[in-house]
Amino acid sequence: MEDYKYLFKVVLVGNAGVGKTCLVRKFTQLLRYQFWIITFLYDYDIERIGPVKCSFITFFKGIFPPGQSATIGVDFMIKTVKVGDDKIKLQIWDTAGQERFRSITQSYYRSAHAIVLVYDVACQPSFDCLPEWLGEIEQYANRRVFKILVGNKVDKDDEREIPERIGKNFADANGFDYFLETSALDATNVDLLFHEVATRLTNDMKKCDDRYSNYKSDGRSAGISLMDRVTMQANSCCARN
Repeated sequence: MEDYKYLFKVVLVGNAGVGKTCLVRKFTQLLRYQFWIITFLYDYDIERIGPVKCSFITFFKGIFPPGQSATIGVDFMIKTVKVGDDKIKLQIWDTAGQERFRSITQSYYRSAHAIVLVYDVACQPSFDCLPEWLGEIEQYANRRVFKILVGNKVDKDDEREIPERIGKNFADANGFDYFLETSALDATNVDLLFHEVATRLTNDMKKCDDRYSNYKSDGRSAGISLMDRVTMQANSCCARN
C-alpha cells in the first residue's frame, strides 16, 4: 500500500471555461510534458534545428496537455506532494461548470476538505457568478471547509476585466481562507496554489489526533482509505465542519 500521511479531497468549482481543468492538468501532468519536450530536443540534432530549440524553450510553459475539452460531470486526478517530511496525497476533483451538471457536482462538496472557486480575470460574467457559487458552497459543503478564491488567466493582461484588488476584496468580504491569481497557460502560481492547500490542510490536520496519520505494524506502513478518512474527519472534534 502506498505510504502517505494524509489524503485530502480538493474540489474545483466555477463557471465553464474559466480554466479549472487546465489548472488541474497543469499541476498533475506538467512534468510529463516537460519530459516529452526535453526528449524531443535530445532526439534531434539541436544545432540543426537551431531557432526551433529556442521556440520550444520559450513556449515550454505554454503547452497544455492534449485532449482539452469541457468537463462532463466530474473528473478527478491524484497527485502526491511533500509538506515538510510528510507525503500528502491530493485527490483533486474537477467539476463541470455548466448548469445542467450542478445537481451532480453539488454532491461532491460534502466530503471536501478544500474547495477552490475559480473565475476568469478576463471574463466579467464569471466573476459576477461568484455569489451564486458561494451560496452553493455554503449550502452543501462542511461549514469549516477550506475555501480558496482563484482568479485565473492572468496571462491575458491586455484583456483583464477584474483587477486583482477586486478579487482580493471579494475574498476578504466573503470569508475565503486564501486568494491567489494564476495562469494555467504559463503555470504562474499553479504549484503554489495546490501546495498552499496541502500545507494548510496538513497543518490543520496535525492539530487533530493521530487517527488521521499512517500507523506502523510489523515494520509496514498502512494508509487509511479515503472513506475511513472522510468518516473520521466528520466525527473529529476538530474537523472542518
